[in-house]
Amino acid sequence: MTKPRRIRAGDPSLTDILSLIQRNFAYMEGRIDPPSSMHRLSVETIERQCEEGEVWTIGTPPFACIFMTLKPDCLYLGKVTVAETARGQGLASKMIQLAEQRARALGYDCLELQSRVELVENHRTFGALGFVKTGEDAHEGYDRPTSITMRKNLAGVTRDAP
Repeated sequence: MTKPRRIRAGDPSLTDILSLIQRNFAYMEGRIDPPSSMHRLSVETIERQCEEGEVWTIGTPPFACIFMTLKPDCLYLGKVTVAETARGQGLASKMIQLAEQRARALGYDCLELQSRVELVENHRTFGALGFVKTGEDAHEGYDRPTSITMRKNLAGVTRDAP
């Protein structure tokens, strides 16, 4: 299995990463409200993520990816996705293990992510990977929760590198 690779600004795979995310997040269309932030994603915004945070992929072209952003108290994960054709091979787990390794290297003992309220299957997947619900948030202009926050405490958890 291919090892995760950190993507840098200017990498020729940025377009492929955008396509992967667009394909894998398309099922949310009409299912979540407000619409996915994927609609605001571009090669330029992924490039900015490479500069301000981290973008990691598996495969050429990429069939799994994860964005990592430093927050004051945790490493925040976004755009965690695995191509439909590559699911069931433990790649999501491999990407979360990579995030754990990066968090520790950066001095964090916690991972955080958000998932839309409607995407209960994602809540189950992240729960199986050790995340627990810690809160609910509402997007601007909404009077109801639109996403849940999930965290994984890394204190006492040890893993080998992916």
